[in-house]
Parts: sequence; structure tokens; C-alpha cells
Amino acid sequence: MRRTLSDIYWVFWREMKRFIHQKPRIVTSIIQPTLWLVLVGSNLSGLTRNPAAVQALGTGNYLQFMTPGVMIMTALFGGVFGGTTVLWDRRLGFLNKMLAAPMPRAAIPLGKLLSLMVQSWIQVIVILVVSYLLGVRIITGVPGILFMILLASLFEIVMGGISLSLAANIKSIESLFAIINFITLPLIFTSNAIFPITTMPTWLQSIAIINPLTYAVTPMRIVAMHGWLWPMILPGVLVLVLMATASVLLAISQFNRAVA
Repeated sequence: MRRTLSDIYWVFWREMKRFIHQKPRIVTSIIQPTLWLVLVGSNLSGLTRNPAAVQALGTGNYLQFMTPGVMIMTALFGGVFGGTTVLWDRRLGFLNKMLAAPMPRAAIPLGKLLSLMVQSWIQVIVILVVSYLLGVRIITGVPGILFMILLASLFEIVMGGISLSLAANIKSIESLFAIINFITLPLIFTSNAIFPITTMPTWLQSIAIINPLTYAVTPMRIVAMHGWLWPMILPGVLVLVLMATASVLLAISQFNRAVA
């Protein structure tokens, strides 16, 4: 077990070093969610002038409503692009070196997923800082903030596991990008990340209710806006834990099978 944990750590550390040295990637990961908050959030803040919109949002501050959604959207993009590291390692020949090393193959996807989780912490913290500067306040304080970071990490693991599973079976980065682009936008716009479910048409509500993003955004939004309402929080948390577990197991299984 100690040897396996050590192998996972070194895969994780290599991914983090690569992330740290990719300055444009770091800047983009910070600027993109900031633009969502500043531009989209500010443009739609006028919705709260309508009493019906305030009732649907559950708050008179649209940025308060949108911040959890932006956090999950950031985790979504961070996770789905995680599989590109496998394809680059395969293209550069480094993947073969790791496979030839005396280490369990499961350590490779686990180390990569761990690095994605830590990267999500950085991005989510930046979003929280920017949202605070824009006037957003998390009513549950520091415990609520830590809880929201945890949920964002779980969702990034869900999407990262799916991305790694795809990358284990796809040899082309271009093909992976095409699938990613096909997945991300429908997930965002058929969830409650940007707009409340109650304002959607009936057919879209049916999709939003089963959308993984909704299960992640809803408990975060409740913690941020209403407090520790556990009967409303726990269902989303349990679904996220189950999805994260299944995603990790799928990534390990697909990775071992595809590269064997």
C-alpha cells in the first residue's frame, strides 16, 4: 500500500509541476471564470429588478445565485480536459515508460485525478475571491466555503474520470476535443448553473433534474444562500459521491484495458 501511494504521489507531482510551468494555462483558468462572473453575472444582474425573478432565483443578488454555478462550470472544464495529459504522454512516449515501470497501472489515473482535484481548489478559491470583491457573501462562512470547495472537487473527479476513460480509448487529441466540446455546452445549458429550473420549459426541466451539474450546483447554492438545510443538501452530495466513485473505477478499468 505504501508503495502504491508513493507511485500515485509521483504521478500527481509530475502533473502539478507541468501545470505550474504552463503559465498561459494558469492565467486562462483564472481569467475565464472571472469573465463569467464579471461580464455574464453583471449583464444578468438586472433580472433581480423583477420580483418574479427574485422569487425564482431565491435572492436579490444574481451574482450570489451564479457563483456556485461558475464554480461547477470551472470544475467541469478542468475535469473534461484532464484526459489530454494521457494523450500527450502517449504521443511523447512517456506513457510507455510509466507502463514499463514497476508500478500499478491504477496509480497513473489516480495520480492524474488527484492533480485535477488540487488544481480545482486553486480555481475555485480564485472564483470565491473575485465573487467576494463583487459583493457576494457565503452565509455559512468558512465552513460553507470549504464544503463548496469539496463538492467542486468531487465534480471535477467525476468529469476527470470520464475524460481519462475516453482518453484511454482514443488515440487522437483532436477526437477528444470534439467529444469534449459536444459534452460541455449541453451539460451547462441544461442545468441550473446559470438559470433556475423553475424558469425553464417543462421538457428542459426534465433534463435539468437528472443533469450531473444540477446535483453539484444545488447543494452548493443552498449552502451559499440559505444555510445548512441538510434534507436539501444530502441528496446531491450522495449522488456526487456515487458518481465520483463510479468515475474513478471506470477510469482505472478503461485505462488498464486500453493500454494493456
